[in-house]
Amino acid sequence: MSGFFEHTPDSLREWCVNHGMPGFAAKQIFDWVYAKQVVDPALMSNLSANHRALLVEALPIDQGHLLADQCASDGTRKLLVGWKDSSTGLPVLHEGPSTETVLIPSDNRMTACVSSQIGCPVGCAFCASGLDGLEGNLSAGQIVEQVHRLSRLGLGRVTNVVFMGMGEPLANFAAVTNAITTLNASWGLGIGARKITVSTIGLPEAIRRLAEFPLPITLAISLHAPEDSLRRTLIPWAAHASIPEILDACREYFDATGREITFEYLLLRGVNDRPHHARMLADLASTVRCNINLIRYNEVPGLPFDRPADIDVRIFQETLRDRRINAHIRASRGRDIAAACGQLRRSHTQADQST
Repeated sequence: MSGFFEHTPDSLREWCVNHGMPGFAAKQIFDWVYAKQVVDPALMSNLSANHRALLVEALPIDQGHLLADQCASDGTRKLLVGWKDSSTGLPVLHEGPSTETVLIPSDNRMTACVSSQIGCPVGCAFCASGLDGLEGNLSAGQIVEQVHRLSRLGLGRVTNVVFMGMGEPLANFAAVTNAITTLNASWGLGIGARKITVSTIGLPEAIRRLAEFPLPITLAISLHAPEDSLRRTLIPWAAHASIPEILDACREYFDATGREITFEYLLLRGVNDRPHHARMLADLASTVRCNINLIRYNEVPGLPFDRPADIDVRIFQETLRDRRINAHIRASRGRDIAAACGQLRRSHTQADQST
């Protein structure tokens, strides 16, 4: 059974007619869910009692089930959402497919960090998301539901979306781009295309496909190293595409869209945070219209990486800026909860297995 968030106005209108409801009911339902953020059909007062009962039975609004909700001292909220077991169709209450989604509030925005896959196939050496591999792709509706859930936490509507949660977004291309269409649409969540960022480890052919996508979203490349040999030790999938190949695709993306590329660079103490790494990174960045986000590592228990020293982060940034590279240090958020991507999911699963 597909859920509400999988639908467009046209497909929901067809669903309504096929289920004995008037076609205009689709617009009413969209208004309740997206404009009013009401997900309980019993509260949709301009629908008949029979039609409200039909929605409960045949068109679930939320497909997921909230497994955990953590709030950091800085206001960051991290949710763990369990999805139905594909083999049984039943909601997951404990172990099973689940993903993280995070709401990051700041002075003038509410940013949703969403997952695109259950687990991750990339297997980055420093990341908790891929420790158990890939369990499956999320649907477009499951991606949209994450953002909708965050919007109705009572902290304000989501203004920005970053695909920086679990999974490689461009390995789930159709679902991610369909979800972005809904997130941006006036009948959906109405989030500006320029406020939506897709972060990828760098899949050149998928980047070229994304360049043809009609919405001017931001492309972010998870670079994390300035040369291929080091990058391949950190990111196994980097063996499939060299940095020069990724940069070529990024130039094509900029030429097609006019959108500057963002390079994400995760600083790991003593691994990729030395001044010579910064100089090499500056040489790469000088060949592409880009900016660089420097990210201080959030430690993951059991993994052999440490958070960089503050002085080293500042020197790294200054080295880039001395070479006229636009580089920012991203503020660390949610440090007092399971801050690293995939960490809440993993800790929840391990707790279940120990009981």
